[in-house]
Amino acid sequence: MKANAVVFTDVNKVAYLEVEAPDPGPDDVVVDVEHSWISIGTEQSFLRGERITGEQVTREGDILPFPQVAGYQKVGIVREVGSRVTSVKPGDRVFASVSGVEGMAFSTGGHVNPAVTHVSQIWKLPDTPGGPEALAYAPLVLAQVGYNCGIRPGITPGDRAVVIGDGLVGQWAAQTLLSRGADVTVLGRNDGRLGLLPAAVGRVNLRKVSMEEAVEGFSDIQAVVDTVGAMSVFRAILPKMKVNSHLVSAGFLGNEGMVDIQELRPLEITLHSPSGWQPERMDATLAAIADGRIQTIPLITHTLPAHEAAKAWDMIQAKQEFFLGVVLDWR
Repeated sequence: MKANAVVFTDVNKVAYLEVEAPDPGPDDVVVDVEHSWISIGTEQSFLRGERITGEQVTREGDILPFPQVAGYQKVGIVREVGSRVTSVKPGDRVFASVSGVEGMAFSTGGHVNPAVTHVSQIWKLPDTPGGPEALAYAPLVLAQVGYNCGIRPGITPGDRAVVIGDGLVGQWAAQTLLSRGADVTVLGRNDGRLGLLPAAVGRVNLRKVSMEEAVEGFSDIQAVVDTVGAMSVFRAILPKMKVNSHLVSAGFLGNEGMVDIQELRPLEITLHSPSGWQPERMDATLAAIADGRIQTIPLITHTLPAHEAAKAWDMIQAKQEFFLGVVLDWR
């Protein structure tokens, strides 16, 4: 089956190309994609050639995962379903995560249209009058990461929680903690991103305020959610944490994510290390978007036609203008 896709052809090279999608099988769903949402941190690490996953190719002595179709989140309308699929039907609006692409060194098949997707990676969207539009569900996997971080620590209303990082995962972790009644403060580094937080969330720009000033008024912190692997920031907060409090690490990959378990023992801090996505968490996140506990559309700063994806990546890599949620329109 022919499809169009955003292809990482080599290190820092992006193209909009025709690709070959697999012929759908009995457990597959074919989706005509309307929008896909870029997962900036994860996809950028693939674009830079930093991650080696799945089949690999050797090029001039280096093992690089190219070419590939990265990403893992999109929404659209079901075109057809396999003979064993009963959960959705043609015409349904759905979220789809990873999809098939053939002939690639590695692919998660995020930004591809039409998308041939196993039914296990399909979620039917609520059809509720007055509810969020389909676009709101486009970042469901990444929103699930933030939701998972925010739901992990033990929280009672009024508990203080600190989120490190003002990116998308930090935004959704803060929203989730706020919905649970926590007194939330986000430590970030960008006024534009901090300005997108709910009004009830405290915010500190660490580019403008020293760590000593940032944590001066803190005490009895029940939960710290680290979304960027900033262990030096966590260590500055550590003396302000309660006994039996919680540290949540949002799956950051790299040496800066190292933690000595003995640092946590004096306060009997519980360490949570969520990663990936599970059906029950996806279901719970979808419900949180549907009822408004998680807001996604206000975080969209850029929408570009899918065929201009290279421009989106030029912007992301240049870091010369403000951006947060970047969406590709396939209609």
